[in-house]
Amino acid sequence: MPGPRRGAVAQPASAASAPAPTARSAIEERRERRRRRRRLAVIWTSAAAIVVLLGAIGSVAYAIMSNVTPEDSAAEEQQPPAEPEAELLQFPDDEPAATPGAEPCTTVRVLSSFENAEMVENLATAYNSQPRNVAGSCVTVTPSKDKSGLAAATVAAGFPAVADDQRPAVWLPDSSTWVDVAQSSGATALRAEGTSVGTSDIVLAMPEQLAQAVGWDAEAPTWTEVFEAAGDSELWSGLGHPEWGAFKLGKTSPLMATSGEAAMFASFGTAAGGLETLTARDVADPAVQTVVHENELATSHYMATPEHFLWHARQAEASGSAADFLSAVIVDEKSVWDYNRGIVSRDGVSRTQEAPPAEQLVPIYPSDGYYAADNPAMRLTGEWIDPVESEAAADFIRFALTAQGQEVVRLSGYRDLNRVLDPGVEQVGQLRVGQAGVVAFPEPDVVTAVQAAFPEVRKRANVLFLLDVSGSMDELISPADSKLTQAKKAIEAALGHFTTGDDIGLAAFAQAPDGAMVPGLVAPVGDIGASRDAFLHSLGGLASMGDTPLYQAVDTFAGQQAASWSPDRINAVVLLSDGENDAPNAATIGQEQMLENLRNLHHSTPVLVFTLAYGADADVATLQSISSATGAHYYDATDPSKLEAVLGDLVTSF
Repeated sequence: MPGPRRGAVAQPASAASAPAPTARSAIEERRERRRRRRRLAVIWTSAAAIVVLLGAIGSVAYAIMSNVTPEDSAAEEQQPPAEPEAELLQFPDDEPAATPGAEPCTTVRVLSSFENAEMVENLATAYNSQPRNVAGSCVTVTPSKDKSGLAAATVAAGFPAVADDQRPAVWLPDSSTWVDVAQSSGATALRAEGTSVGTSDIVLAMPEQLAQAVGWDAEAPTWTEVFEAAGDSELWSGLGHPEWGAFKLGKTSPLMATSGEAAMFASFGTAAGGLETLTARDVADPAVQTVVHENELATSHYMATPEHFLWHARQAEASGSAADFLSAVIVDEKSVWDYNRGIVSRDGVSRTQEAPPAEQLVPIYPSDGYYAADNPAMRLTGEWIDPVESEAAADFIRFALTAQGQEVVRLSGYRDLNRVLDPGVEQVGQLRVGQAGVVAFPEPDVVTAVQAAFPEVRKRANVLFLLDVSGSMDELISPADSKLTQAKKAIEAALGHFTTGDDIGLAAFAQAPDGAMVPGLVAPVGDIGASRDAFLHSLGGLASMGDTPLYQAVDTFAGQQAASWSPDRINAVVLLSDGENDAPNAATIGQEQMLENLRNLHHSTPVLVFTLAYGADADVATLQSISSATGAHYYDATDPSKLEAVLGDLVTSF
């Protein structure tokens, strides 16, 4: 049985892939071929190392290795007999202390990703509910969360902006690929060992009626077929559903979220000839990058977390159908379960419970393999962690591997270390059990090569920054900065996200005494590789003035962006405003007409209007309605000190 992938965290071994079928131009022909294709027999086996606690500090090591062996033969009766299944892991019972240790309690801070934060919070609650005594001290586990990519960068830098008493002792990212990213950036705070606490397969999720129409609910496609279908602008019309428009594929940013990484690994793998054989040399191959770029053209736009996409799907259902916003999205199983049970999150951080959607999502497990987020628990090392805290961190990880901890993992929507799901999660999420197809993540050098290549292969942007420069932007938010000067700094920083080939422009709006909207377009939309200096010069020259013709500005510049709309680009406006519509000196468009115009554009030449509320006086409700009308996202910088971070988050959509 092959061993786990190289790296700090043991992961499932590669599953053998079925040969990818030859690509066909007609989706119906591909479906008919799949009907004729004999299903391969697969065997899932697993084994695990022992959990050990070493010395006073303690360390945990755990490995899960899986092997899937398809045997193809001319006739089913000639297939070799199945090998016996490996015995399931036996999880030990938790052993809490008879009485808690002395106060003050040792605090163990655990940093998680946004995707797995609920599981980590539930593990912390369960651990804290029992008495703990580590080296004579009681223990309290306190979780925090951040986007995977940002957390990896923070770990790599050694938490320079975090006070010692707030730094974590455990990092539990959504995937061990982020450990690879942190290590490649010179992380020194990571111990050598880590352990998976649970998994969530990364799947293609589709509204059920769309999956049925294309036949993928019955017979899973290969990744090649997924990307090919996503690039077929007439797919739904050919299947009798022109009302669904073009195929709209949603992805998170591979620089921020595990599902986005997995999507890129699958795209590079299929372009290079196989998910399991992908190398860094393949990633650098111009011919491979060309194919990957073509695959990316089907992407509607990128988002920072799965919750961003799924929130918009619920909004689309409320006004018609989820298919208006989304044909398919690459997410983890846990997100599918959340969606189907009615969990929504507008901002990707806070979560609310609503009624389950009428249009449920179904997970599709591509037939040539799929990845699984492995949730590695990594103890950290640093001068801020004393020996008792380190030992307490090891005790928390030990708990996660007990019968009680693994029950928490299952109830939180994840597969335990035997790949077992909670029956309720399985039913609501329509998740599959017993299937074998998990493919190991690529080697660390491939992970970092894919991240480095993303700026070159991603779908290009056609973006206009639209900045409110009304008189209120003169308000000081620090002794050194007004709202306007702070906004200029944030836009300049965000500009670093874009590269040659992205078309970027700048407009600003206020109302002059004669009723005219000024200054208007100050840096025409053009390739930022050639226009960056001119853009920054125009940005630096902006001054505040007059009132706030918000509706007129949005209507005017969204229309201009629609006039240059291209299906091969993410067409968008990034609107930053600190106030309400206020245009007393001229008759301008009203709110309802502006929103109606945006909705009409969305169905013909869709322009995403991302809105950012800047400062406490921003018209949050209106900005949210503008973004919702266009299928874009609203961002909150009502605390102006957070503007640069929020705008940096926003531009990961491109």
